[in-house]
Amino acid sequence: MANLKNDNYTGKQIVVLEGLEPVRKRPAMYIGSTDTHGYHHCVTEIIDNSVDEALAGYAKNIWITIHKDKTIEVSDNGRGIPVDMMPQYKKPALEIVMTKLHAGGKFDGKAYKVSGGLHGVGASVVNALSEWMKVEVQRDKKTWTQEYKRGKPLGDVKEDPKKKSTHSGTTTIFLLDSEIFKDVEADYETLKKSIRERAYLCPKLFFHLKDEKTDREDNFYFEQGITALVEQLNDNKITLHNPIYISKQVNSVEVQVAIQYNDGYNETVESFVNVINTKEGGTHLTGFRMALTRVINDYGKKIGAFKNGDDGVTGEDTKEGLTAVVYIKMSSQELQFEGQTKGKLGNAEVQPIVQTVVKEGLDMYFEENPGDARKILEKIVLAVKARLAAKAAKDAVLRKGALDGATLPGKLADCQEKDPAMSEIYIVEGDSAGGSAKQGRDRKFQAILPLGGKILNTERARLDKIIQFEELKDLIIALGMGIGDSLNPEKLRYHRVIIMCDADVDGEHITTLLLTFFFRHLPYIIESGFLYIAQPPLYKIQMGKLVFYAYGDDEKEQILKEHKLDKNVNIQRYKGLGEMNPEQLWETTMNPENRTLKIINIEDAAQADQVFSMLMGEEVPPRKRFIQTHAKTATLDV
Repeated sequence: MANLKNDNYTGKQIVVLEGLEPVRKRPAMYIGSTDTHGYHHCVTEIIDNSVDEALAGYAKNIWITIHKDKTIEVSDNGRGIPVDMMPQYKKPALEIVMTKLHAGGKFDGKAYKVSGGLHGVGASVVNALSEWMKVEVQRDKKTWTQEYKRGKPLGDVKEDPKKKSTHSGTTTIFLLDSEIFKDVEADYETLKKSIRERAYLCPKLFFHLKDEKTDREDNFYFEQGITALVEQLNDNKITLHNPIYISKQVNSVEVQVAIQYNDGYNETVESFVNVINTKEGGTHLTGFRMALTRVINDYGKKIGAFKNGDDGVTGEDTKEGLTAVVYIKMSSQELQFEGQTKGKLGNAEVQPIVQTVVKEGLDMYFEENPGDARKILEKIVLAVKARLAAKAAKDAVLRKGALDGATLPGKLADCQEKDPAMSEIYIVEGDSAGGSAKQGRDRKFQAILPLGGKILNTERARLDKIIQFEELKDLIIALGMGIGDSLNPEKLRYHRVIIMCDADVDGEHITTLLLTFFFRHLPYIIESGFLYIAQPPLYKIQMGKLVFYAYGDDEKEQILKEHKLDKNVNIQRYKGLGEMNPEQLWETTMNPENRTLKIINIEDAAQADQVFSMLMGEEVPPRKRFIQTHAKTATLDV
């Protein structure tokens, strides 16, 4: 993007839209939330200002430090924020940028052609939500500083005569306000993931992350950009070919795409605009999918891979085993995101651009690499056959409306409540525990589905095999929302799906198998916050008529200490749910007033995908390495 450089970056290019006052009153409007997500969103906003300097062709290094006093420092060697006076406001540009909402060099497109911080609220919003902030700017061999308290300047922008700078850049040190972010502080792993992601998107840019509290330090630099990211996403998987890289600029839009198929059944696709992870996709991702389906259909027909009368390949067929990164860079003033959190790209003109670039690039690659093209096509033709087989199996096994819950499985003890929001289902390990759960439950809103032993490992199972597996078939029917191409989330019969297994190795294995099934085939349930794991007690502590339940070793010791229980105490270690009678199971694990449920969510879909591939896939060496690495830290109760 060198042709987009503009060295003439001064206060004249700073545009102000409105004041800063609403930010502290309604912070969630600007950063999404005031929990750990909002906290780290603030940190990445400051980091992205430095990344924007790199995208503009200036900064080569970005340093991020978590200090012991909880302040965070972000520094770059870019041009430095302008400090010259803005006549219309009679204040320096630095102060305007840091204290006015919608102020920055990203609105008219002159200072930054490419930018992640489209809305320009980054620095000023973070300042408003910081207990204290200091900005130090190096420009023209001079150093300028200004400090702030909750967004308000503590003094003027001043030159520090003691600091003569030999370079340019900006350093921001800030302490996010504990009044806004209660009991939240910087998490090294969260920042590490975010920074690594940006390093893939900005090849040849150095990132230096350090945590002074723990002495941890990581440095990121990727020469190959998104190609390296695709290879990382396919770690622990058997790939069918080397990554395919496509890059082209059309007018103000630069398109980069990296594609690599593996021999698995699942899809991992990441999409980005500038440095923003568009988790909800958008027009760029739509254009990519349309091009991929078209190219594969055209190539299949060209080499005679499809029989006469075949409908060819659908978009769903191309997803099996697909790993891809779709990355576009475009002029920031033209960007249209849906919402401040920038989760989905809305620019209609981007779709045909991406579609054309990807189609041309893939057509050329297939012509020049027929061996790879055939491997990809063979993989997708198998997916087509599997889709047709799954449809036949579904029609055969779940005919007569069974998939919609018209004929509920006999082992299901359903609840009386018909409102899904008020209903919950316990998926219970074994008939014995299932019997106790059925007797101990509140039948008004609690349904029970016992599982007879371990279920199928669905990590590498196609839909036809899943539907034919009795226990999974019963679970699909009980949930009522279908699966595969018949999936209808509105028909989900319970908004709390609770896995309840024994607290032993077998129970953990069954829980993992169920989590694999939900993650791979019914992710909607996890994404909607409907999946939970019940936490039955590990110990029953009894002395005479005095009874306590402990859910872990620490809690057990705490109970013994607090109640001064002596040698006459009887401590029972539960090995399974079946050891509890219905009353005990209700009181400890199923009663909403007493129970503990762990909600399952997806913090990092790509990392979760890798973990499931490693733990549940066919490749043994990665799993063996994981076990050897973590064996000493495992707590086994066998």
